[in-house]
Amino acid sequence: MDFIIRAVNNDPEEIDAVKVFLYEQIMNEYGIGPTPKFHYDIEWMAEYYLDSPKGNFYIALDGDKIIATAAIRAYDVDYELFEGVYSREDTASIWRLMVAEEYRRHGLARKLVNTMEEFAKDAGYDKIYLHTHRYLESGIPFWTSVGYEITIEEDDYDETTHMVKILT
Repeated sequence: MDFIIRAVNNDPEEIDAVKVFLYEQIMNEYGIGPTPKFHYDIEWMAEYYLDSPKGNFYIALDGDKIIATAAIRAYDVDYELFEGVYSREDTASIWRLMVAEEYRRHGLARKLVNTMEEFAKDAGYDKIYLHTHRYLESGIPFWTSVGYEITIEEDDYDETTHMVKILT
């Protein structure tokens, strides 16, 4: 499979195209449309990812078609569970890893993760945090296959599993 991975340009047209792709994927996977409580970072993509030297947003392209996304930024979630464990200075967090269904199982997500991990090392992070959900069939198996370890599995409505990888 021939595709290109690159950072999103801070261009309104390209950002809009990425938003359309993301909201289609979110509808397919979660059955919900744009929800400010959960998708604020999509609406403010430049501020959360593109304007910071400690963040980035990546797309994978098949020709000019967006087929996958992945984003990384400084850890900024306020979970009581991790108070004093993660900080903006030493921990990156992964967001919005989405691959169009017809492009799955071709190594694309793995390449996006490798791209983000290299970015995180270059940006001076020591570790990467993420959360996924147990109801996502391939979520935990994928993340453990690329070296992420489960730290906490919550009993919340969203079946949240928190994971981390120490960068070496």
